[in-house]
Amino acid sequence: MSIFTKSSDGHEGGPSLEQEDPVIFDLINQEKQRQKSCLELIASENFTSRAVMQCLGSHLTNKYAEGTTKTRFYGGTEVIDKVEGLCKDRALAAFSLKPEEWAVNVQPYSGSPANFAVYTALLKPHDRIMGLDLPSGGHLTHGYYSYTPKTGEKKAISATSLFFESLPYQVDKTTGIIDYDLLQANATLYKPNMIICGGSAYPHEWEYKRFREIADSCGALLMMDMAHISGLVATNEADSPFAFCDVVTTTTHKSLRGPRAGMIFVKRDDRGFADKIDFSVFPMLQGGPHEHQIGALAVQLKQAASPEFKQYIQDVRSNASFLAKALQAKGYTIVGNGTVNHLLLLDLRNKGLTGSKMEKICDACHVTLNKNTVPGDRSALSPGGVRIGAPAMTTRGMNNADMEWIADVLDRIVKTALALQEKTGKKLADFVAALKDNAEVEAIKAEIGAKCTPLFLPGV
Repeated sequence: MSIFTKSSDGHEGGPSLEQEDPVIFDLINQEKQRQKSCLELIASENFTSRAVMQCLGSHLTNKYAEGTTKTRFYGGTEVIDKVEGLCKDRALAAFSLKPEEWAVNVQPYSGSPANFAVYTALLKPHDRIMGLDLPSGGHLTHGYYSYTPKTGEKKAISATSLFFESLPYQVDKTTGIIDYDLLQANATLYKPNMIICGGSAYPHEWEYKRFREIADSCGALLMMDMAHISGLVATNEADSPFAFCDVVTTTTHKSLRGPRAGMIFVKRDDRGFADKIDFSVFPMLQGGPHEHQIGALAVQLKQAASPEFKQYIQDVRSNASFLAKALQAKGYTIVGNGTVNHLLLLDLRNKGLTGSKMEKICDACHVTLNKNTVPGDRSALSPGGVRIGAPAMTTRGMNNADMEWIADVLDRIVKTALALQEKTGKKLADFVAALKDNAEVEAIKAEIGAKCTPLFLPGV
């Protein structure tokens, strides 16, 4: 069967995936079934819409369009220019930005390349940056070094710390909230070229005005990475960074619920940052933009402006807050004593269980979440907690009553883990081996499958 002719069923586009590659077709169906039967609690994951998926699998994927809508380096881009232009217009509108005051680049392949494009555009090699420390809920792209006390080895974990000098700031270990006084004191001494707010595991608001004051006091640029909370910002369910920041980056698939891509918003002023960032994205760091992603993003930005999406984000916040309180009622420690956004951090250290073991047993039970550092941790490989998010299961229709059920499930999983650990000891490998054919693990998995499989799952 040739891919260049009509398929045996007469379809003019050629053979279907099932006809052409039944192995991949089957694996995709396996993944779909896993998603249907799984309790998805990873804070950075979501289920995007059928319309977005159709755009991702469209003819837009065929077109090279290096450059911007102003200047392309390929012909035949008249339609692509309209797609990308519409996406940029919708991006500005989604965050209530005036095009004469803000520019946006919608070409980054994801959030990490978006961040590095900003650094490349606005900083020089070995300039100094300050971002939230990874154990405090920050992101690797904001600058992070690992340190091994036994060997004295200091290692740059991300390219950010390889090409730029970074001094992370931390949260207060008692409150779980950023220590702004210490940030001010360190910034005064360190004199960073850029301060970064935003993180991947911070359940509180960001005090942008305070950040701006600190940045101005030491002559630093201020960048916000709102990847996790962009859906909340778009719906005014979280404070907006745009009144205070020079540049704002985001992914598009987390709380925004779009395709996996990135955006960079930048102030238009006499510093010329918008042109510098466009040049940094292409040709400095990327090749041709993925126009199928950009088209899909345009679709989601239209959805994000709807009253239904506003209600969805309100439900996400309500579910996250309710789950945090339900776990606290069972005696669990929530970092920062709760959450104001879409995620919460469960500190398991007082239970005598590592986040690594909790992640493994949850996988065995068909619950997906991720091990995560909590304030005071020294190792990201064996951290003291897990990160839990509400966006994905809220998309599938779960409500506060379901959060009570989830709290019960997580409590059962912790108790099962502690019983297993009592038998196996502290080693992770022995613990994982004991998960196989465990009766309580299998019972929880069956209950989760029965609960989750009938729920609505968006997609093609």
